[in-house]
Amino acid sequence: MPIAVYVLGLSIFAQGTSELMLAGLLPELSADLQITIPQAGLLISAFAVGMLVGAPVLAVVTLTWSRRTALLAFLAVFVLAHVAGALTPSYPLLLITRVVGAFVYAGFWSVAAVTVMALVSADRRARAMSVVTGGLTVATIVGLPLGTVLGQQLGWRSAFWTVAGLCVLAMLGVLRTVPADRPDPATAPRLADELRVLVNARLWLAFGTTALVTATILVVFSYLAPLLTQATGLPPVAVPGVLALYGLGSFVGINCGGRFADALPFHTLFISITGLVGLSALLAISASEPVPAIAVIALLGGFGFAANPALNARVFSLAGDAPTLATATNFSAFNVGITVGPWLGGLAIDAGAGYPALGWIAVATGLAALATVLLAVLGTPVSSPGLAGRDATDRNRRAA
Repeated sequence: MPIAVYVLGLSIFAQGTSELMLAGLLPELSADLQITIPQAGLLISAFAVGMLVGAPVLAVVTLTWSRRTALLAFLAVFVLAHVAGALTPSYPLLLITRVVGAFVYAGFWSVAAVTVMALVSADRRARAMSVVTGGLTVATIVGLPLGTVLGQQLGWRSAFWTVAGLCVLAMLGVLRTVPADRPDPATAPRLADELRVLVNARLWLAFGTTALVTATILVVFSYLAPLLTQATGLPPVAVPGVLALYGLGSFVGINCGGRFADALPFHTLFISITGLVGLSALLAISASEPVPAIAVIALLGGFGFAANPALNARVFSLAGDAPTLATATNFSAFNVGITVGPWLGGLAIDAGAGYPALGWIAVATGLAALATVLLAVLGTPVSSPGLAGRDATDRNRRAA
C-alpha cells in the first residue's frame, strides 16, 4: 500500500476519535451542560446530520480541486470547530460545532476514498478501504477509551482539545504524502456523469443496506456508557476498558472483512449482519450480567465493522467510472444510520423501556438490512460477481 493510504487512515483516526468519543462522554456532558442523557445523545445525531449533508455537497464542490488541497481545507475547519466546541459553555453552540465539524469530516471521507481508489489497483480496493476505515477502528480501541478517560479525569473539553491537536498532526502527514496534482481537465470527473450513475436502482439498494447496518450498530453503541453503568452495573472506571474491547473487536472485524470482501462480498455481508442480529438479541437478554454483556459488546464491534469493506466495495463496483458522488452518497447513507440509531435508542429510553430494549431495536434494523442484501442477491445475474465488478470477473476467468 502507498504510504498515503496509511496517512489517510491515521487522519480518519484523528477525526474518528471525535465521532466516537461522545459515546463515552454522555454522562459528563449531561452533568456539565445540565441536559438529559438523550439530549446529550443528540450531539451524536447532530454529527451524523452534518456528515449526511456534507458528503455529497463537498464531493460536488471539490470535483476539480487538488485532492490534497481539499483534504487540508477540511482538516483545518475541523480543527477550528473543535477549538470552538472546547471553549463554549452553550449546548446549542456545541451542537452547531458538531454539525460543522461533521460537514467537513464527511468531505474528507469522500475525497480520501476517491484518492485511495486512484492509488491502488481495482482488485485491492476493499483492502485499501479497510486500511483507511481501520483508522476508525483504531479510534475505537485507542481514541474512544482515551477520550472517556480524559473526560472523566479532566472534563469533556480536554477530549476536544486532544482531537484538535491530533488533526493538526494529520494535516502535516497529508501535506507530505498526498500528491498535489490537479485533475486533468480532459479526464476530470463530470457532474453529469456522476448524477447519471445515481439512477441505478441497485446502487440505492446498496445505500439502504449501508444505512440499516449502521443503524443496527449505532443504536447500541451510542448508549454503551450508560448501559454499562446503569443496566450492567459496572463502575464508571470500567467503561473505558469495555470500550477498548469493543474497539479491538472492530479492528479484528474490519481486517477480516477487508480480506474477504473483494472475493466474497455477499458472504461477508450475510455473516456480519447475521452475527449482529444474534448478538443484539443476546445483549437484550443478558445486559444485566457483566460477563456475557462485555463479551457480546466486544463481538458486536467485530461483526459490525466486518461489513464495512463490503459496503464500500459494493458501491465502487456499481458506480463504475464515476464513483465520486456515489461514494459520497454512501457516506451519507452511513450517517443516515448514525442519525437514526441514536434517535431510536433515545425514544426507547425516554419511553421507559430501559437500556436492554436497545438490543431488540438493533434486531429489527438488522433483519431489515438482511432483507436488502437478499434482494440484492436475487437481483444479481448468476454470471455477475455482484459487488466485485468486472475486475473480479476477469480474475475468475483467468483462474478458470
